[in-house]
Amino acid sequence: MKLTKFIWAIACFSCSLTVIQAQTANRSTVRTASPDKEEKSVLSVRAQNLYDNTGISEADIPWERVIYRELDLTKEKNLPLYFPEEVIDGQENLFRMIMRLLLDNQIPAYEYLDGREIFSDQYKLKLKEGILDRFEIMYEEKEGRTTKTTRYIVEDSDIPTNLVLSYYLKERWIFDQRNSKFYPEIIAICPILSRTGDFGGEPVKYPMFWIRYNDLRPYLSQQYILADNENNVRHYTYDDYFQLRMFDGDIYKTMNLRNISLQQQYPSDTARIAAQKKIEDQLKNFDSNLWVTPPTANKAEAKAEKDDKSDNKETKTAVKEQTEVKNSVRSKRSSRGSKSSSVKSSKSGGSKSSSKSAPVRSVRRTR
Repeated sequence: MKLTKFIWAIACFSCSLTVIQAQTANRSTVRTASPDKEEKSVLSVRAQNLYDNTGISEADIPWERVIYRELDLTKEKNLPLYFPEEVIDGQENLFRMIMRLLLDNQIPAYEYLDGREIFSDQYKLKLKEGILDRFEIMYEEKEGRTTKTTRYIVEDSDIPTNLVLSYYLKERWIFDQRNSKFYPEIIAICPILSRTGDFGGEPVKYPMFWIRYNDLRPYLSQQYILADNENNVRHYTYDDYFQLRMFDGDIYKTMNLRNISLQQQYPSDTARIAAQKKIEDQLKNFDSNLWVTPPTANKAEAKAEKDDKSDNKETKTAVKEQTEVKNSVRSKRSSRGSKSSSVKSSKSGGSKSSSKSAPVRSVRRTR
């Protein structure tokens, strides 16, 4: 009886050990099922929907204006988008990040059309023909062993980060009447390739493609950048850089009926700069004109202005009095000096004149 129980216990232990080994083998096969596929940092659904602004309805936006800006990376405020040129301690510039995400098929790119942007599947670019071949970026094709998909590998040295010297930024300024807010919203970003010809000359700009900002934003929020030369702590991410509007972008176009740029409307530089300033002022004035200032605030402002005027008046009066006192003192001193000099001159002059007017005659005795 005891022998039977012992044999039964050994059999149960061996069965349980076999089951544990099988589960371990299954887990290992699941982890290493596709040796061709490299591990990728895929965002979760929650992270992808974190920056989705679908809660804002178009019915809540009674006013908006679409603005196009050009970000020149040679300006000091825009340098965080260009440096570092090479990957240093996991840090990479904006264009290198965009190319890495495109090569991993994590974000789509859309055709750059002259004067209009359509973010639909019809204008979605293919990686090989639409980007790599068109802009002469060297790559290597790699076929998957288990799948029929083709991967394109681009070396870090072949990514033309040094030629991307500017970006186009499409944004819209909207008034949300439900939340009573007026703010800008970035729609898309476009890297611009600047290349010179074989014989030199001015570089020619080639807009590459459009990337929707909401597709790129979850990845931008994970990359910290150095935004200040004086403070080397990386406080801000790429997303903070754009949302806080730390960049310096010049307006080159606004959405209009004729769909033309400011360069076409105002050929001269002076007129174009004046038009850019006018648009910026219109955006600021629209925000300030939305709200009605309460009477108490008007009274407070009027009182503060009146106090400032009175203070300025008192200051001017005090300065005037001090000036008059100084002038009077100076005049008294000058009058005293003139009196003393006149007295001296009168004394000296009087003796001389008396000697001349009354001559001394000698009386001699005559015999």
